[in-house]
Amino acid sequence: PPRSTLFPYTTLFRSISLDFELHWGGFEKWPLDQYRDYFLKTREVIPRMLNSFEQYKVHATWATVGLLLHQNREELRSIFPEEKPTYHNRSLGVSNYISQNELGTDEKDDPFHYAPSLIQKILITEGQELASHSYGHYYCNEPGQNPQQFKADALAWNRAAESYGIKAGSLVFPRNQFNRNYLKVCNEVGIKIIRTNPVDWWWQIDSTQNESKWKRLNRGLDAYFSIGGKTSYPISSIKQQEGVWHLPASRLLRPYAIRELFLNDKKIDRIKYEMTLAARNKECYHLWWHPHNFGDNPAKNIKGLDEILRHYAYLKNKYGMASLNMSEIATRLENG
Repeated sequence: PPRSTLFPYTTLFRSISLDFELHWGGFEKWPLDQYRDYFLKTREVIPRMLNSFEQYKVHATWATVGLLLHQNREELRSIFPEEKPTYHNRSLGVSNYISQNELGTDEKDDPFHYAPSLIQKILITEGQELASHSYGHYYCNEPGQNPQQFKADALAWNRAAESYGIKAGSLVFPRNQFNRNYLKVCNEVGIKIIRTNPVDWWWQIDSTQNESKWKRLNRGLDAYFSIGGKTSYPISSIKQQEGVWHLPASRLLRPYAIRELFLNDKKIDRIKYEMTLAARNKECYHLWWHPHNFGDNPAKNIKGLDEILRHYAYLKNKYGMASLNMSEIATRLENG
């Protein structure tokens, strides 16, 4: 069929993906007793995000750690994969964390490691996709693990999702540890599209261990100043390898920070400017963040998000920019 029927808003779209993790996103470095309030506020702000998405008719992909899907500890134990990643750094493994820290019985008892009520809110909100962020926040570039262990992890995510009647069609690699060698496994377990990293060198992440401060500094500066490459791209640049589409990320929405003063407005303005360029050039723009990034200063963060979403509504009316989640993009690419 002609491309206009596959992409009804000509050839531009805007995508959002969120890395939904709660404490599983950094259990090895975030002492829970110091982060309890942070994650409780994260849980409160997620429904507000969903309300904003619904208000502005924005479709988004929630790449979710599979452990959050469980109703209780018994279900987790029955699904947890027997084959576990053999990281050289054992502290990175969720099994190591669980063996040393007894989880609560369910979401009410332990809202930091279970989230079925939030999962249900995501699923009933129009345009929202529940996708995989791996089952156990799996690190694909850390020494010691292998593709077979990654597959066991991916299959566990699908088993955990069966009670919701879904199967992962999209994947975001934890800590942005993109690994081409694992694309075949992705295809085997039903993944059709993945998020890849921005093109700039400071987003090429081989490991989260001992990463240079210079690389992290450049990632931070790029949120405010034009030191990186172009952030939008034509649909023709979205490539497929091993049967899996590669959807590049454009920009990380960094959270509001009290110490940054005027820079908070500057980073929102920069995102709006990049979105406008994408719309004018009939290109694609892919924004991403972690829901827990809104755990501090939630009201300020929602205000910034709403400003971005209002700008999307303006670009939709003026240029026909569409909002698509990752699976919707994959479906249209497959058909075209």
